[in-house]
Amino acid sequence: MNSSFHPAVTPPSTAKAPGYWFIFRKSELLILPVESDGQALIPLVSGPADLGMILVREQYLGVLETEGRDVSCFAGEVADDAEPLAGTEFLTLRQLFGRLDEPVLAIAGRAVQIIDWDRTHRFCGRCGSPVEQLTQERAKKCFSCGLTCYPRLSPAMIVRVERQGKQGKEILLARNHRHPSGFYSVLAGFVEPGESLEECVRREICEEVGIQVTNIRYFGSQPWPFPNSLMIAFTAEYDRGTMSLEAEEIADAGWYQANALPPVPPPISIARQMIDAFVTENLDGN
Repeated sequence: MNSSFHPAVTPPSTAKAPGYWFIFRKSELLILPVESDGQALIPLVSGPADLGMILVREQYLGVLETEGRDVSCFAGEVADDAEPLAGTEFLTLRQLFGRLDEPVLAIAGRAVQIIDWDRTHRFCGRCGSPVEQLTQERAKKCFSCGLTCYPRLSPAMIVRVERQGKQGKEILLARNHRHPSGFYSVLAGFVEPGESLEECVRREICEEVGIQVTNIRYFGSQPWPFPNSLMIAFTAEYDRGTMSLEAEEIADAGWYQANALPPVPPPISIARQMIDAFVTENLDGN
């Protein structure tokens, strides 16, 4: 799908129906019947009533420009006990990896975070008064004490560590206790207050596997709505130290060559993009 998304806070007066409705029950997204090729669809309807849904909150997201037309996008939330119409279902975003077009999945990731912010920021965190949503930006303001709050974003670093092994370049991959399915990935961690991204890289690597790294370089970034992260990716090189695992978090870790990797994350993640780049750069014959 060739498309571009233009975020906005309030719908323009020229907004046309129908629109795409990203409707959530907790963190599950309502989708239409699955296509024969396994792809899922977001409802393109005039409103939630067309789907038998009554919303408890609603947010305008912006316009998706695709195939020569502009379609308004909305996010909504239904009650926890809401049941979908026959032929539709609620699925988590992880279940929809590979089943929604990537631009649409990205909007869904934006939608779930905005809905969560709308739900959890109804009152001022300073004085407890009700807040009002602003129309010119994605923010809520308390007109009692003047505090303005924005959707929460949690920056996290993710890093691909390499070293020169006896038979060529090796990548450091680890398996977290949270992933019982057994896939291995590059290391990641949240940035702490007062910490630079590079400092976070050094600290997290040292804490999780006990080694020091050098030559930290920017790789890329990816919004990650689990629940509200911005993944900022780096590459780094092994400097010194003996591997020692943080037992409560890391189940296993090791150095792997490009042609002998363990199971790795799905292609949609920036972690996989980093691993694939390592493979491309280091396979024999390249």
